[in-house]
Amino acid sequence: MIVTHLKLKNWRNFREVDAPLRERTYLLGANASGKSNLLDVFRFLRDISKPQGGGLQKAIHDRGGIQKLRCLHARKDPEVRIEVHLADSADDLKPLWRYVLGFKPEGKGAQRTLISVEQVWHEGKLILDRPDKDDRVDVMRLTQTALEQIQVNAKFRDLPTFFAETSYLHLVPQLLKYADLLGGQRLEDDPFGQGFLERIAQTSPKTRDARLNKIGKALALAVPQFKELRYVPDKANGRPHLEAMYTHYRPNAGWQREDQFSDGTLRLLGLLWVLLEGESLLLLEEPELSLNDAIVREIPRLLQSIQRDKKRRSRQVLVSTHSEALLSNTGIDGRGVLLLEPGQEGTTVRPVNPKESVALKSGLSIAEVILPKTRPKATEQLGLW
Repeated sequence: MIVTHLKLKNWRNFREVDAPLRERTYLLGANASGKSNLLDVFRFLRDISKPQGGGLQKAIHDRGGIQKLRCLHARKDPEVRIEVHLADSADDLKPLWRYVLGFKPEGKGAQRTLISVEQVWHEGKLILDRPDKDDRVDVMRLTQTALEQIQVNAKFRDLPTFFAETSYLHLVPQLLKYADLLGGQRLEDDPFGQGFLERIAQTSPKTRDARLNKIGKALALAVPQFKELRYVPDKANGRPHLEAMYTHYRPNAGWQREDQFSDGTLRLLGLLWVLLEGESLLLLEEPELSLNDAIVREIPRLLQSIQRDKKRRSRQVLVSTHSEALLSNTGIDGRGVLLLEPGQEGTTVRPVNPKESVALKSGLSIAEVILPKTRPKATEQLGLW
């Protein structure tokens, strides 16, 4: 199951969004255009649906309150609304599921954030419609979604399960290399990979070894002198480590631990691991960072090969990027590209238009046709600063 359509109202940068999504969707836009904010819609739904420590009120609080979520261009309309359509394929004409969630400040007294609308549609039939009569009798019920209530969501539990399994990893190599020195509390769900090694350690040995073996083969193609990758717990304290063997004239002299890996090696390792880790919706933010352009060009093909693996169910991947190398891959389906265009009334989101589609079909790449439209107009003035 994948998300085939996204509609937003008054979400962060966006007054209104009505955009199709595919198995692989690339989000393109200038800095601060809202790529991260668009991906955060799915993290928000994940946070609502998490079986432990989730819920609407916490998800809103963790983002600074509804004042930070509501689009500044919304003016008098206080409601934030999210609508997602889900189907087995992006080419399905009708969605299998449709979920709508709207919320806004109560506007009086305690200034609670209350649900203004919550609907679940299954195969075109409305099976949940809130607020209902029970909500009107007890307004406190409107502080919680049906997604987070086990006793309510039995008929559509596929939805909270799908949202809760959404994956996001934006591995920051320095947080992994110096985790012991940095110490401190990790962010919930560890989005930046400070506990990445523990994540690997908690995987069953058979699955872990199979993944690391496959990743090692890929690293051998991308990293000079790389030979072998292995998982090794510290004998003294049991802490997990990764070690890599590099070719060296002295036998067994080339083993290095993760704190000696290059940033690019760690970034690629993290990307490969998360691609193999599950079958849920995967959010990738600028996967090109720290990687050589030759590797970055292969990321679209890598995503495609993972999705075509017959041993695995196809998973949906949403990628934010402004990498010319990545987008120069002519294998990217133009139907899976969304362009974010900032304006005076917020950012708009649009798919490739007919003229651009013709250019792509003639053999030009996304980097040649779409990427130039994301560049700020006055960047050449930076050199005069």
